[in-house]
Amino acid sequence: MEIDLVQQCCESSATAEDWRRALTTVVPAVVVLRTTAARAFDTEVAGASCATGFVVDKSRGIILTNRHVVKPGPVVAEAMFVNREEIPVYPVYRDPVHDFGFFRFDPGAIKFLSYEEIPLAPEVASVGLEIRVVGNDSGEKVSILAGTLARLDREAPQYKKDGYNDFNTFYIQAASGTKGGSSGSPVIDCQGRAVALNAGSKSSSASAFFLPLERVVRALDLIKKNWDTFGSHLDAVKIPRGTLQVTFHHKGFDETRRLGLSSETEKVVRNVSSLGETGMLVVDSVVPGGPAYKKLEPGDILICINGEVVTQFLKLETLLDDTINGEIELQIERGGISLIVKLMVEDLHSITPNYFLEVSGAVLHPLSYQQARNFRFNCGLVYVAEPGYMLSRAGVPRHSIIKKFAGEAISKLEDLIEVLAKLSRGSRVPLEYVSYIDRHRNKSVLVTIDRHEWYAHPQIYSRNDNTGFWTAKPAIPPDSMLLSSRLHSDITQINSIPVSATRNYVPGELEHHNCNGKWEDDCIKEQSIDHKAFEGSCTDDVKNVSKKRHRGDSTCSEGRILSNGNIDEYKEPVLRQTSSSENNDLSVKMAVSATNASLAEQVIQPALVMFEVHVPPSCMLDGVHSQHFFGTGVIIYHTEIIGLAVVDRNTVAVSVSDVILSFAAFPVEIPGEVVFLHPLHNYAIVAYDPSGLGAGATNVQAATLLPEPALRRGESVHLVGLSRSLQITSRKSTVTNPCAALNIASADCPRYRAINMEVIELDTDFGSTFSGVLTDGQGRVQALWSSFSAQLKYGGNSLEDHQFVRGIPIYAISLVLDKILSGAAGPSLLINGMKIPMPLVRILEVELYPTLLSKARSFGLSDIWIAALAKKDPIRKQVLRVKGCWAGSNAENHLEQGDMILAINKVPVTCFRDIENACQELDRLNDSDGKLKITIFRQGQEIELLVGTDVRDGNGSTCMVNWCGSVIQDPHSAVRALGFLPEEGHGVYLARWCHGSPVHRYGLYALQWIVEVNGKLTPDLETFLNVVEGLEHGEFVRVKTVHLNGKPRVLTLKQDLHYWPTWELKFDPDTATWRRRMIKSLNSTT
Repeated sequence: MEIDLVQQCCESSATAEDWRRALTTVVPAVVVLRTTAARAFDTEVAGASCATGFVVDKSRGIILTNRHVVKPGPVVAEAMFVNREEIPVYPVYRDPVHDFGFFRFDPGAIKFLSYEEIPLAPEVASVGLEIRVVGNDSGEKVSILAGTLARLDREAPQYKKDGYNDFNTFYIQAASGTKGGSSGSPVIDCQGRAVALNAGSKSSSASAFFLPLERVVRALDLIKKNWDTFGSHLDAVKIPRGTLQVTFHHKGFDETRRLGLSSETEKVVRNVSSLGETGMLVVDSVVPGGPAYKKLEPGDILICINGEVVTQFLKLETLLDDTINGEIELQIERGGISLIVKLMVEDLHSITPNYFLEVSGAVLHPLSYQQARNFRFNCGLVYVAEPGYMLSRAGVPRHSIIKKFAGEAISKLEDLIEVLAKLSRGSRVPLEYVSYIDRHRNKSVLVTIDRHEWYAHPQIYSRNDNTGFWTAKPAIPPDSMLLSSRLHSDITQINSIPVSATRNYVPGELEHHNCNGKWEDDCIKEQSIDHKAFEGSCTDDVKNVSKKRHRGDSTCSEGRILSNGNIDEYKEPVLRQTSSSENNDLSVKMAVSATNASLAEQVIQPALVMFEVHVPPSCMLDGVHSQHFFGTGVIIYHTEIIGLAVVDRNTVAVSVSDVILSFAAFPVEIPGEVVFLHPLHNYAIVAYDPSGLGAGATNVQAATLLPEPALRRGESVHLVGLSRSLQITSRKSTVTNPCAALNIASADCPRYRAINMEVIELDTDFGSTFSGVLTDGQGRVQALWSSFSAQLKYGGNSLEDHQFVRGIPIYAISLVLDKILSGAAGPSLLINGMKIPMPLVRILEVELYPTLLSKARSFGLSDIWIAALAKKDPIRKQVLRVKGCWAGSNAENHLEQGDMILAINKVPVTCFRDIENACQELDRLNDSDGKLKITIFRQGQEIELLVGTDVRDGNGSTCMVNWCGSVIQDPHSAVRALGFLPEEGHGVYLARWCHGSPVHRYGLYALQWIVEVNGKLTPDLETFLNVVEGLEHGEFVRVKTVHLNGKPRVLTLKQDLHYWPTWELKFDPDTATWRRRMIKSLNSTT
């Protein structure tokens, strides 16, 4: 290693004044770069970050920074100078291998700052040189770190095994201790010259790694030359880069001798090499399919190229860059044997992808040289940079290589596009892929083409170096089957569903008696699952939760509620079915003797179904906390034309999802559609098309529901469910509490939670990961054994997801089913080609909790009321209190926290079911104004109130807007249940945000309301759409928000319609599909 002693002496004499003058010149030319990677591409993921750059050409407006800052894919960036002037910058060039790249800006845009370009002086770098690193270190606008160059021949740092790494170059090392944000900083000497480019550091020490500038100077000179020739048409800029697809390491002479280097060759190399040469270049790896594949091997020692001794990376790359598409002759030694190898030099840019396919949120492109080197695959194969929804749903991970699709071999991206154009929505086709983690084994999965318009049509994005943007165009022809909407034909409007023998009920209609005073007396115990309402905030980051039934990140939705009226005295049930069902019972009883299964298990098995639910990341509404759910449900109605199954809302959380049903009675998977989500009770109803069962249609049956009599303490039940492998599992258990009151607090990110609900507890079950049904000894369903989701504190301050299972009495489900079958009064929904009216549910939007009468007495409740409530319910001995009213509800301004609900219409109230009965009674009174006459106890006084109720449907949230990469919706029920809406017209709710979007770049995160845009109120989604529709591309927008904690905030963000157009997703009940409508986008051809 050569040390320039004269220069060292000169530098050591640099005074503080010398450094002050140098920094005065340098600092104005250093900029803070805020970059946003709009899409995952090659080695980079989508996201927003800060870095540093510096002006190297003032007249042309060229900024030098790192390659990992410029990004290989779509990027939007701004530069902020030291006086806080901000200007947009556009990528000019990013080197395919080395960690440098250039941005350009309009020099005329800088109005108030005087600055000079920083000259590049790579020849000045020497060991012992005192330097300063000027940049945006650790997020600071300007930071100056001192150091001394210690090495000029450090091996290129290894950052990630599956990400960007530099190679075939030396790095400079110093102990300057740079941190995040300083990437791209100039490393200057006392004269203000840049001698190196800061690139990385080691977190375990103060070591910093700088890129030498020789290759940077060459690239900058070529850009200037092309600029002078072609003007500002930067797409004409050509920087020749040649490659053999080989990685070399510089090894010392001692190591090369051990590898087989002969002493004669070593003597020749030492004689012709520059003074101080310490080693030679040795082959480290060869990319399969490249020019050197099967010609060079790891351990080969490079002697000469075209007869010229080469021991340095710089000389090697110069020869390759000057011989693109030409042949070179390499002399190597392999194990002491001298060999001559002739190789063609490949154009490095030809194996660097400059386009990608975006389909269903996935980003696919040809495998780059960078990743081919990391993974040892051929360049150009179809590479999964981001799996998106369609591929991640099938289990295809990031960094995969697609080998086959729909039975067709895939060798390049065009092959995949050709196959994709032949497929139709909803089709399921095999896909074969390989991962570098398990590279010797191909994996096969089933990919489901999106049935709904969760994402835009497939597009090809291509890099345009002239504009700095990536332009989009359709990837498949407009007449492709994939682009044709699958609309239902032969739509029939019906007012009710004919009751078939396959819908099984125990005889005896449920009659509602309004004033007979017959109320069920069941024990209620409060369940201790309470915790803080919410703490902190959550972001859009998807966190994998390896819990019972969800993996990913998701929420719930708004629905409707059904309540149960008073029930007649119930006689001993007698199973009544048609002759076919009777024959089936006989066969079941005969089968019992041949197996170890109980009668209940045999009877219920044809009705059990496993649900697998996927929620698209682009439309995760209502705070849904996962993208993948699974759980066991039961079929409650089944005919030749329609089937209905019920499952808990911890499995089917939102209607904006894809549901797959697997049946225990027959090995088949078919899709389902969510048709009803109960707003209070923890269940959802899913419809399926029985024709999809094929030959298995006769094997599948609806369960017999036994809504009455209600389960009592000490009664025996059979807990029956399915394992993940669809094996039926059951056990006999005893009811310990038939009416335990739930008390689940709000999650940190509000999502559906069961409230005002009484559940069944058992003495033994299969743990929190097992769901199913509770049946009697004859297999008749008495309750749905359901999963509930909550958040609890374990140790620290953070909340963790917790799941538990409890039973939901089947009467709550059978009442809604009755309304569906008999013809509901709600809006029609298309189910299997039939328009069927769905029920509306009247609820009191108030969260209640039970309090013992002994506690109520301490609050001042009179002995008269205590006696009346105890007489009404001598077992419970409780009164309901108000925990809070839903914001925006009709009860909000009438009931207050702590109010005791004593009676409705003079009838004492002791349990949640009493409230539901009263709401149902309002529905039966045609002239009702929807108000309940409630007697409450408040602060020592008995008060009579008229309290309004609310009517909800079972659709959940059916509309959302994606604006600047954020998911905007009207506040859903879980948010309103917090009891607060902003005073400024309520506002629209920001549910989620996407990485690499404008809202990510400017910090407009989730869990807040947007109440104003550019000073205009946005009280609802329609008004918000009207406001943002008038905003233009590149326009800065002033947004006023209110967080869930009530804190207001005003921020600005820059709208980007190029990569993040504004679009709406809305459920169309006439076609039973989710429709995507483009609101505003930028013409991608400009």
